[in-house]
Amino acid sequence: QLQAYGGGLVQAGGSLRLSCAASGRTFGRYAVGWFRQAPGKERESVAAISWSGGTTYYTDSVKGRFTISRDNAKNTVYLQMNSLKPEDTAVYYCAATPWVAGTPLIIRHKSGYDYWGQGTLVTVSS
Repeated sequence: QLQAYGGGLVQAGGSLRLSCAASGRTFGRYAVGWFRQAPGKERESVAAISWSGGTTYYTDSVKGRFTISRDNAKNTVYLQMNSLKPEDTAVYYCAATPWVAGTPLIIRHKSGYDYWGQGTLVTVSS
């Protein structure tokens, strides 16, 4: 199971750190992604990280503001969000899937993930 937490209400320009904790399985060989879904919009990819943490991906709108990282010893992946904007308001989800040798290290599309957390709401006020 995956549990995403750390969301909340923050003013524009503020920061939040989201966490995605895995239980019942070892996280170390899983590719992980963060997605978000705003009201009335499709769920979109925000960031992704390879199983080792050595490769990352960010959607253009968050580059330079968000940082994805992981601590496999703690079975946790983080999303540090700085310089938040009202348009970052959404429910944020983490997702994970076992990495298989020979496949891409980074998975951008939501269809590539087997496991999903329940989501955590981030609200950025202007």
